[in-house]
Amino acid sequence: MAKLVGRERRKLRIRNKISGSTERPRLSVFRSGRHIYAQVVLDGGDGKTLAAASTLSGDLKGNLESDDKTAAAKKVGALIAKICLEKKIEKVVFDRNGYLYHGRVKALAEAAREAGLKF
Repeated sequence: MAKLVGRERRKLRIRNKISGSTERPRLSVFRSGRHIYAQVVLDGGDGKTLAAASTLSGDLKGNLESDDKTAAAKKVGALIAKICLEKKIEKVVFDRNGYLYHGRVKALAEAAREAGLKF
């Protein structure tokens, strides 16, 4: 319980400082025990999701059986960058969503950067 409370407090602290705009939407990351999810959100009035990718995405679902979770996160990072670049989104603000910047979250971010996304 204390772990979730700590993450929620970090999440609120981060979200007070960053928000997505039309020039730089927010790349939000969520990780569960088994999967990792990334979505690009346009904050403001409606909070519209512009792009999304996860380990459950159709493009990746069959290719992840042999991968560990960090390797899967790298593939999700590359996929979200590819989707964003197709939609002419080049710059984003990274929202780690209260998670520490290491492991799967770091792998996703670095793979997105390597694929051409700027943040």
